[in-house]
Amino acid sequence: MTPRAADRARYDRATAHLDAPVAIVDLEAFDANADDLVRRAGGKPVRVASKSVRCRALLERVLAREGFAGIMSFTLDESLWLARAGFEDVLLAYPSADRAAFGALAADPKLAAAVTVMIDDPAQLDLVDQARAGGTEEIRVCLELDTSLRMLGGRVRVGALRSPLREPAQLAELARSVARRPGFRLVGLMAYEGHVAGVGDAVAGRPLRSRAIRLMQAAARKELAARRAAVVRAVRAVAPDLEFVNGGGTGSVQHTAAEEAVTEIAAGSGLYVPRLFDNYTSFTGRPAALFAQPVVRRPGVDVVTVLGGGYPASGAAGPDRLPVPYLPEGLRYDPQEGPGEVQTPLLGSPADDLLIGDKVWFRHAKAGELCERFDSLHLVEGDRITATVPTYRGEGRTFL
Repeated sequence: MTPRAADRARYDRATAHLDAPVAIVDLEAFDANADDLVRRAGGKPVRVASKSVRCRALLERVLAREGFAGIMSFTLDESLWLARAGFEDVLLAYPSADRAAFGALAADPKLAAAVTVMIDDPAQLDLVDQARAGGTEEIRVCLELDTSLRMLGGRVRVGALRSPLREPAQLAELARSVARRPGFRLVGLMAYEGHVAGVGDAVAGRPLRSRAIRLMQAAARKELAARRAAVVRAVRAVAPDLEFVNGGGTGSVQHTAAEEAVTEIAAGSGLYVPRLFDNYTSFTGRPAALFAQPVVRRPGVDVVTVLGGGYPASGAAGPDRLPVPYLPEGLRYDPQEGPGEVQTPLLGSPADDLLIGDKVWFRHAKAGELCERFDSLHLVEGDRITATVPTYRGEGRTFL
């Protein structure tokens, strides 16, 4: 029996009493992935990206482990919810325009002490002040640095369109704006190199593309390390008490941790290891989060149909954004249909061994987005479910 077949047998036994659709997290794999992130971080704390987990119980579990500290959230409303639940260090990774949430933040000492907001433009400070509604609490602020790689005199850009702040002088000027402004305190700097951390460099069947990606990423790491160090020096000249410099992502943990200027690493997808994180030379994780759909039809030889399954991930549309049939091994989509809203045909010889009611296990393309489809996650240890915990959706929270 192959390791994957053994996992399928365990998951089927653990969930035999449950009807699919159902989602699980294999805790042994989850904890092993957490240990690997800590190892790669080389002694620097790992801040957990909540959008890649979207389950409070699992956020609590990983933050209880040595080597993890703090949360990187994705909306301000989520940040306040987490802070009210007792999480004491929440860095909002994206600028917000949520006036009601800003008003609540400015009016509550506990929330203001726990939550740090992201800015890359003075206008975002104006929005906060306009939303204060009488609240006088000091707002913790983090600046975001653009990490994209510019080539050919800027005519070619590789990396996400995020912050407009790129050069040390730009970051220092915004830091001075924060320092001059009552009601705000600059505490951090963030730089997320998604073109390194979030792009696999070993694409199956694409050796030339993989080599080009590795060359790009090597150039990007070198350029960013020098520029990030210069930016940190410039910002610390304005704010010498800067508390943290955050960088990285699951795919670049060890590279970013090696930079002296960086004080902490952000990561989250590496806990669940969705399919987009299979194609890396820098690390190998264990798939920890899966979902199962039930077989409901057997249309013919080498074909079964499962209920639902059309859970595409965000990003540029393409086959890599689709869930992948994982267990049993050897199933594939019908290219004319793909994963459907209500039903999904699956092709391949393993289909002939599946009966009506059997489970087919899938991996999502991304990590936390799976939790937007399920109210709960069943936590599996060995071949038993040891706990069932709500996702954000299960707690009635759909932040985006």
